[in-house]
This record gives sequence, structure tokens and C-alpha cells, in this order.
Amino acid sequence: METTRHFTATVYVVNDGAIALHEHERLGKRLPPGGHIDRGELPHEAGLREVTEEMGLEPTLLDATEPIEGAGRTLPQPRHTRLYDVNVHDGVVGHQHVDLIFYATVDSRAIDPAPGETPASAWAWYDRSALETSELDQDTTTIGCDAIETASSDHSS
Repeated sequence: METTRHFTATVYVVNDGAIALHEHERLGKRLPPGGHIDRGELPHEAGLREVTEEMGLEPTLLDATEPIEGAGRTLPQPRHTRLYDVNVHDGVVGHQHVDLIFYATVDSRAIDPAPGETPASAWAWYDRSALETSELDQDTTTIGCDAIETASSDHSS
């Protein structure tokens, strides 16, 4: 069986020293907002769109990408790129996500998802202490703590 791969974009959203995670019904775990990159979308655009749809908030991308002069455009670099096995049967990986992970801040914790999205009641905010004492996946904890630190450093400069 051939393994299929889709590109996805995830955004760790930070507000006042905490990140937002929702209970992903199908996967049974807490995750930040994100999803597939649509045709014609750039990765960071997909991530920001997903935040707006899933949370009803307007994110500000934390982008430290140094521009390069020339004919091309410099795109925001993901903070992390991860490969996740999504569909595994009898030890065979059928589907994977190449996840481009960005950080962003929002001005409010008033989550108001678009119709058809996970309800606001499924979301929770995790500060560094809550992340470190949680039973979340290790990568979610590690990346979440880094996003909080990055947002804190970005706002203090």
C-alpha cells in the first residue's frame, strides 16, 4: 500500500501566557487549531484561516523570517515541521500529515467558532504550568511552551 501525504498547517495561538487547545473528537486528544492547506493557499494563510474558522478570533502571526532581496517573495517560515501518522492499519502507515506549525497571538480568549466547527465549550487555555502537568502529547506540551515563551519575548521587545 502506498502512503499518501497531505500538507497541513497548525497554529499555536497564545493569549496572556496561555495557548488554546480543543478536544479533537475523532482523534480523542487535545490539539491547537489547524487543518489541510487548501488548493491555492499558502501554508501560513491556511493556518490563519483555520484559527479564524475554529476559534472566531483574528490571529497575528509571530514571524521572525528574515526577508531575502530578489524576485521571489519571502514567506513566513514555520516554527516546526512535523510528520504525523494519521491512518495506521496492521502496522502499515496509509496516510500522513506533513504539518507546518506556526505561532500567533490573539487579543481575546472569547472563542466563537464558525457554524459547524467544534463548539467553544471544547476549548481550554493552558499556561506553561498546566501544560507541564497535563497528560497531553509531549510534542503539544513542548511546542506549546515554546509558543508561550516566543509570544512573551515578542511582546516584551
